[in-house]
Amino acid sequence: MLTRWDPFREMMIVRNARDRRFDGNLAVAPSSWKSFNWSVALDVVENDDEFIVKASLPGINPDDLEITFSDSRLTIKGEVTEEEELEEAHYHLRERRYGSFTRSIKLPSGIEADKIEAKYDSGILKLHLPKVEEVKPKKITIKTSAPEVIDASAEEVISEN
Repeated sequence: MLTRWDPFREMMIVRNARDRRFDGNLAVAPSSWKSFNWSVALDVVENDDEFIVKASLPGINPDDLEITFSDSRLTIKGEVTEEEELEEAHYHLRERRYGSFTRSIKLPSGIEADKIEAKYDSGILKLHLPKVEEVKPKKITIKTSAPEVIDASAEEVISEN
């Protein structure tokens, strides 16, 4: 008997096989979940006066963070300690991250390292890295040799003469 080829059926077979493969991974014993290094999500914005760096660090005590700036490189380090595992509980899913993390980015030169400010609020670390005066953009006025234009009506000109 010939069966007509159905691409959607083939996709479902592959999907079901993939789902069966990953379903077995949830049965891993909690003792095999280890802490690992993880990265920090950052936003870096530049305006005329400064760079602003925002880092998502929910649930982290700001006292456990180490922020350094050297040779135009900003580094954020920290560690999230693992909570005590519940022996009598059976975890079905465990996605929260534990362990140490480091994130380092290179910024353009011309940052006043002594004036860097860091604030932590609601899980967001916000760093203000001001630019040195020499690298801030300067507005340049354009001088022209064209004659100055006088704005006047014809009646005003006649009345003056």
